[in-house]
Amino acid sequence: MRVSFLGLGAIGLPMARHLAAPFALTVWNRTAAKAAAFAATHVGTRHAATPADAARGADVVITCLPSSHEVEALLDGPDGVLAGLAAGALLIDCTSGDPATSRRIAARLAERDVAFLDAPVSGGVVGAERGALSVMVGGDAATLERARPVLQAFGERIVHCGAVGAGDAVKAINNALLAMHIWATGEGLAMLTKAGVDPAVALDVVNASSGRSNASMNLFPERVLTRAFPRTFRLALLDKDVGIAAEVAREQRTPAPLLQLTAELFRLAHHELGEVADHVEAVQLIERWAGTTIAPHRAAAPKPTPAPAHVDAQEAQDAREAAEATLEQPL
Repeated sequence: MRVSFLGLGAIGLPMARHLAAPFALTVWNRTAAKAAAFAATHVGTRHAATPADAARGADVVITCLPSSHEVEALLDGPDGVLAGLAAGALLIDCTSGDPATSRRIAARLAERDVAFLDAPVSGGVVGAERGALSVMVGGDAATLERARPVLQAFGERIVHCGAVGAGDAVKAINNALLAMHIWATGEGLAMLTKAGVDPAVALDVVNASSGRSNASMNLFPERVLTRAFPRTFRLALLDKDVGIAAEVAREQRTPAPLLQLTAELFRLAHHELGEVADHVEAVQLIERWAGTTIAPHRAAAPKPTPAPAHVDAQEAQDAREAAEATLEQPL
């Protein structure tokens, strides 16, 4: 089977590595040197100059890009994917995308007799490196069975979520829950820290009780308490995903005030902390507002992260009020 992989980012690169041995693999990346380097170190892999070149002759094309916007943009033009895809091919989009765009892409491909699955993944860089990602699939069940040998190369748990767009919707809600857990844990620990409770002690209690989550059990002990904040998943991407979840709620006319508020809070955190911040660094905005740092008492606590020069007390208050106002906005 001839497989082409487009998008060698933090998750895409290790995913592609798992495809290199079992399949005749072609790779493409916006930064051409990255694709060339990959091909040079994986015997039998070819790097393509354009998306059209990558898609030409492929049985399966996989995209793994920052958003559905990039995927859709990659389709068109003389160098686009559609210029190379043949009838009977399959496009699998592993982007954490939005359901509406995936449905639109699927409809366009169907006109050319090309099948489509939205198949966003979860498990982070570590899961991708281990070939142990969870894959949330939207699309036809028969198409999933056709794609399963490819997905199994990097996916440990492959779940058919429903029609096209369902995989994107499930992934968006999963990441929205992640965001909620991070923010709620941050607020709780900031409050307890100011009340004189050692946050390390508080986490020990929470993690042995009903309030525990992946955020409290892993992210806060490994990153917030240590102040390490490794860059594993950009805050900008989590902001995008929570926004998708909020949009799904609006489309379905489902009241979701907590989800809408979370989307606003992570939009504010993204704006204040920038494009390169890791998703867990959103906690720094909570600390800034609270005037404290979530750090163990046994270590010298670092000073709270200072606000950027352009953010004064009034602007911080305005940001808080903007988030609170979300509760009053119609869905």
